[in-house]
Amino acid sequence: MSSDVTPDHEPPWFALHPNELSPDLEPRFATLTEAWEWRVNEEPEAAALVYFDAVLSVRETDALADALAAVLSDRGVGHGDRVGIHLQNIPQYAIVLIALWKLGGVALLLNPMYRGRELTTLLGDAEPVGIITTDRDVEAVHDSAVGTPVRWVLGTAESDLQSRNDPRVFRPGTNDAAPSDNDLMTLIGERIGSRPPTVAVSGDDLAFLAYTSGTTGPPKGAMNSHANVLAVTTSFSRIAGISPGDVVFALAPLFHITGAVIIGSLALSEQTALVFTGRFQVETALDALREHSVTYTIGSITAFNAMMNSEHATADHFATIKALFSGGAPVPPSTVARFRERFGPYIHNAYGMTETSSGVIAVPPGTIAPVDETSGTLSIGVPLPGVEVQIVDTSGRPLPPGAQGELVLVGPQVIRGYWRNAEASEAAIPAGRLHTGDSAIADAEGWIYLVDRIKDQINVSGYKVWPREVEDVLYEHPAVLEAAVVGIPDEYRGESVAAYVSLKDGQTVEADELVAFARDRLAPYKRPRAVQIIAELPKTQSGKIRRRALRDKIAGQHGVVSATSTPRRTSTVLDDTA
Repeated sequence: MSSDVTPDHEPPWFALHPNELSPDLEPRFATLTEAWEWRVNEEPEAAALVYFDAVLSVRETDALADALAAVLSDRGVGHGDRVGIHLQNIPQYAIVLIALWKLGGVALLLNPMYRGRELTTLLGDAEPVGIITTDRDVEAVHDSAVGTPVRWVLGTAESDLQSRNDPRVFRPGTNDAAPSDNDLMTLIGERIGSRPPTVAVSGDDLAFLAYTSGTTGPPKGAMNSHANVLAVTTSFSRIAGISPGDVVFALAPLFHITGAVIIGSLALSEQTALVFTGRFQVETALDALREHSVTYTIGSITAFNAMMNSEHATADHFATIKALFSGGAPVPPSTVARFRERFGPYIHNAYGMTETSSGVIAVPPGTIAPVDETSGTLSIGVPLPGVEVQIVDTSGRPLPPGAQGELVLVGPQVIRGYWRNAEASEAAIPAGRLHTGDSAIADAEGWIYLVDRIKDQINVSGYKVWPREVEDVLYEHPAVLEAAVVGIPDEYRGESVAAYVSLKDGQTVEADELVAFARDRLAPYKRPRAVQIIAELPKTQSGKIRRRALRDKIAGQHGVVSATSTPRRTSTVLDDTA
C-alpha cells in the first residue's frame, strides 16, 4: 500500500482523516527555530510553559532561552554541536531546546536514570560539548563523563521556576544546590537581556540525537533533523486537531523521542501551552489535567493503566480532554474499553519509532479503531499525511491487504541514518526505506494492525504465536493490570508460551486461574504454560514493558521446560495440557 496522491487517486485511508486535512504534508516552517520565532512575534504574551503554580509567557520563555543561548555560546556551543539534556519533564528542558535551536545546536536526549557505563557509552559516541542535568546529579554525571569529550556539566534545581513546592514532588533535601558558576538559572539570570549570535539553521540540520534502546546490539544514535521533526509535528497536530489555545500535558518523558517531538516540539511550535509536573507521578499528573484544563497528551499505556488504578481518578480529571493518544506499545482493546467507560475519553493508538521522529501512524480522533478478526489486535491507526506504508514479505515484495509481513515506512519523517554508523543505516534504511522489524497487517481501508516485533515471535511446535494475542486475552481478566508474554525453551515443543502478570490494587487471583482463563480462550499451542504473578513488570523509562528482561528471568527460573515440568514458585503455575 502506498500513500502517493494523484489528482485522480487518494489513498484509501484519507477518508478517515478529518475533513479539513490535506493528504499532502506542507509544514509552515523550515526549522523549529523559525517556528518558535513566529510564535514570539505572533503571541508574545500567550502562555508557553506551565509548572504547578507558575506560568511563563512566550516572551518570558524566549528571554530565558536567549540568555541561555548566550551562556552556551560562551561555553563553546556552535552550529552542529551536541549538548546532552539529562533531565526529567521540567520547564528548563523546553528552555534548553529553544536555546539550542537558536544556536543550530543538537539536543542529545539522555535518560536521566542513566549512570556510569550506560551514560559513558552514549557520551563517548555522541561526543557532546556539555551536559545539563539536575543539581543532585552533577557529580555523578561528571564522573560518567570522564574520558569523553564533555567539557562542562551544568546543574539545575527541579524546584526552580515554581513556588508551590508540592511535597509529593519536592521532598526536603532532594535538591542540593550546584555551585553558582554551574547553576543553570543563576547563569541565565546573569545574562538576561543578552542576545545569542545569529546562526543560519536549515531543515537538514539535526534537532535531536536520540539513541535507540540497543535491544539488538549497541545503541545507535538516530539523527532527527528539523525537517524530520516538523514533518511529524505538522501531521500529528493536524490529525489530533490541535488549535490555538490548546493545553498540552508533558506525560511522555521528553528524553524519549515521543515526548521530545509530539509533546515538546509540537507544543513549542504550535500556539499551545506546555504543562510540566516533573517525573510521572499519577496523582500529580491527574491534578494537572484538571487544574490546567489540559486538552491533549500522549503517553505510554502503563501511564494510563496507573490512572485507572488510582482510586482518586474520576471523569472530572479528563473533562477538558480533546484527544488522548498512547504510544510506545499497542493498547489492548479491553484497556481502551475500560478507560472509556470509566473516564469518557477514548485512547487513540499511535505508532512511531526513533527512526521516524516519533508518530507516523495514528487513530484519528472521532474514530474508533477496528479490531482485526484474525489476530484480535486493535489497529494502531492509519498513515499520517506524507507517510508511505508498505507491508512486505521476506523478499521485500509488497503484500496485498490482509497479508501479514514486515512494516516498511517512507516519508519526510524518516531519518537519513544513524550517527557515524553507515553500516547500520544501510541495513535499516536502504534507499530511505525504513524496515521497522515490526510484523503488521494492513486492511483494504488503510487500517494498520501491529501484530508484534518479528524477533518476539514464539515458535511452538512449528506454529507461530504472537505475544500480543495472548497478552490481550490476559488483559480481559478483571484482576489483571499488566501482562507480558515471552517464549522460553522447551525440549518437546522447541518453545513454549510463558506469561508474567501484575494485578490491579485490591485484586487477587491465583496463577492457575489465569492459566484456566487463557485455556478457555486460546488454541492449545497459544496457551501460556507458565504464568507468574509479580508486583510490577519491568519497564523502560518510556513505559514499554521489557519483554527481554522477563524472558531472561523466567528462563533462569525454569530452565528448559519439559512436558513434565513442575512449578518452582508458588506464584507460578505450569499448564501441561497444551
